[in-house]
Amino acid sequence: MNSTIVTVFILYFIVIIGIGYLTSRGKLSHSEFLLGGKRLPGWALAFSERATGESAWLLLGFTGFVFTTGLSGIWVAAGIASGIIFSWLVLAKKFRQETDHHKVLTLPDYFAVNFKEKANIIRWITTILIASFFMFYVGAQLAGAGKLFLTSFDMDPALGIVISTIVVLSIAFFGGFISVVWTDMIQSIMMLVTLVVLPIVALVYIGANDLSISQSLSTAGDSFHSWFGGATGFALGVLFFNNFSWFFGYLGGQPQLSARFMALKNEKEVKQGMTVAIVWTVLAYIGAFLIGLAAIAMYDQGSFADVETILPVMIMDLMPPWIAGLLLAGILAAIITTANSQLLVVTSSVSEDIIHRALGIKLSDRQLVWISKMTILISGILGMVIALTSDSLVYLIVSWAWAGVGGTLSPVILMTFFWKRYSSTGAIATIISGFVFTILWISTPLDSIITSRFSTFFIAAIFGIVFSLLFPDKKDRSAVE
Repeated sequence: MNSTIVTVFILYFIVIIGIGYLTSRGKLSHSEFLLGGKRLPGWALAFSERATGESAWLLLGFTGFVFTTGLSGIWVAAGIASGIIFSWLVLAKKFRQETDHHKVLTLPDYFAVNFKEKANIIRWITTILIASFFMFYVGAQLAGAGKLFLTSFDMDPALGIVISTIVVLSIAFFGGFISVVWTDMIQSIMMLVTLVVLPIVALVYIGANDLSISQSLSTAGDSFHSWFGGATGFALGVLFFNNFSWFFGYLGGQPQLSARFMALKNEKEVKQGMTVAIVWTVLAYIGAFLIGLAAIAMYDQGSFADVETILPVMIMDLMPPWIAGLLLAGILAAIITTANSQLLVVTSSVSEDIIHRALGIKLSDRQLVWISKMTILISGILGMVIALTSDSLVYLIVSWAWAGVGGTLSPVILMTFFWKRYSSTGAIATIISGFVFTILWISTPLDSIITSRFSTFFIAAIFGIVFSLLFPDKKDRSAVE
């Protein structure tokens, strides 16, 4: 265990928890705890949104995916980048306007105020959907932390999971959304530095040691050197849609990302955030893709028991200890930011949508904040238990959660925003069908043919359209608004 790297990690923990504590000082209202009270700048929200959106799966899962697939992994990056750019160009402004108009704090509450006829049912089923999938999503982040500590320090992954859980809970517990955004900003920069610096160093190493990425792609496997994985015809269409399908989860249906759009205070902040987010995305995904390709040149296929440890191994091999410590902390940053935000989404759904709205329990701001903090602790512990008791792949678990939440709620968002005939029964049908079909789809061989990230979006959308036409609301939403 390298003492320099350990020292850097300890300093990282102290700084991040310190920032979380300092930004949370003062009495917070419930709205400030959940959404920042519209006081945060657009650039900070953009950094936070990107750090939250790109979790352990980007640094660990995606780099490992490229290592095992080669050039065709580019379509995952293309799908995700397209979704991110679309959401900032088209949806961010709409989210801000709708949040100001309806005075809502959460995505379930936004659905509820738009579909008043069945508001409480929508609150309940949306909260159940989010909580069910996000507990596994949080578990995947903490499992990623365990892998990082195992690779970096040869530490028992269980101990790494526990340490990461303590840090995650400390930040989220102190100051809610405000603490999470400011710590996200620091961690987002660390992630970007890791994804920009490491591929440059790796390419220099490859050149200096007379290695060749193109030759390595040819020898790694028959499909590695092909941008389409060697597929043709129907198989080509399946490969493209399966990899590009991450796009559909970015169309407003990820509440941890949409919360950043809802927190934007004016049009100027939207444009500012848009620029930061798009530049970050382009640099990060080019970097992650190049890391995966560089790893193919540097390491033989089959040399890793777990390909999702490639990035930390490469950092340890190429960097001096103090720089390695900083870059490894960048991976941990990705894990912590996403886990924090997901816990906050679950918390807001429980305290605001269920206790405050659906059950109508009258509580003071202080009581609601404390309920939120207790929910964070309970949810974090559940996520830790899932990470400790499962042996799942980060990439796979995040993919399923992406389908279950993003693929289900994105059609709800798009039709609520842009289709006035979308009804409360249609919204319920969208959410329930998305939830049920994701579970059914991933439980069968169908998911290996056409990913649930693709199928869930379209199945949920079709159910929403059909049920809206069959069971329209008594009063058109355009008249209500």
